[in-house]
Amino acid sequence: MIDAHTVLTGVLGYPVRHSLSPAMHNAAFYALGLNWVYLAFEVAPDRLAQAIAGMRGLGIRGLNLTIPHKEAVIPLLDGLTDAARHIGAVNTLFWDGERLVGDNTDAEGFLRALYEAGVNPAGQTVLVLGAGGASRAVVYALRQQGCTVWIANRSRERAEALAAAFGCAGVLPLERDALAECAAHADGVVNGTSLGMEPHTDTTPPLPVESLPAGAWVCDLVYRPLQTRLLQAASARGLTTVDGLGMLVHQGARALERWTGSPAPVEAMRRAALQALEL
Repeated sequence: MIDAHTVLTGVLGYPVRHSLSPAMHNAAFYALGLNWVYLAFEVAPDRLAQAIAGMRGLGIRGLNLTIPHKEAVIPLLDGLTDAARHIGAVNTLFWDGERLVGDNTDAEGFLRALYEAGVNPAGQTVLVLGAGGASRAVVYALRQQGCTVWIANRSRERAEALAAAFGCAGVLPLERDALAECAAHADGVVNGTSLGMEPHTDTTPPLPVESLPAGAWVCDLVYRPLQTRLLQAASARGLTTVDGLGMLVHQGARALERWTGSPAPVEAMRRAALQALEL
């Protein structure tokens, strides 16, 4: 029941109506018995500054940010966490006293998803496909764990910039033959591209899955569909697979913990996200 005491949170994006975050967070608030609500706000890029001013003026407790606001919001804030500063993008806003601070929970969400699947990447060699925002958070997380990271991307310039920023081992073209040798020595692979995402479910990254060692793991950040062609191929080989829903749920859980100070009800959030995916 929304009343005069209801605490407001939400997500800013453009577009944003596809977001699973309202379903996840509202389920979490219900599970925690909190009189909080989470809404989606479609905010055009030229209205972002007004939206952040509105957050300050209205006392909105917390916000998530998605495309295209993750970098543009930085000059509008009072501070950044170490993760947000190093990654160069913000997906969560929270209050530290009177200061509005930007955080990036994607990196921690990614690691939590791996741990949940029984994968500990510390010190491993990992091949990351793609050099966009999601891959940037993944690379940061892996380098924090002492991983040797190779990056494969269509644009070599973009891959080289990402590799230089985090001290990666090197870059490769996103081509099957070029990936084969690296894959043969990789402990894990992360797909940070949109290949395989709805509606293009018949596409897949040009990764020779058969080249991966028997004990390797494969993570696909795509969660529409949950079982991409890449994960199906990896599973058929008996490799450990991690779907994209895990990172989505755990980055949301970390944001909720920032706002409430309480452990997130992860399973309630996962059930709500799965139900929303099936609608």
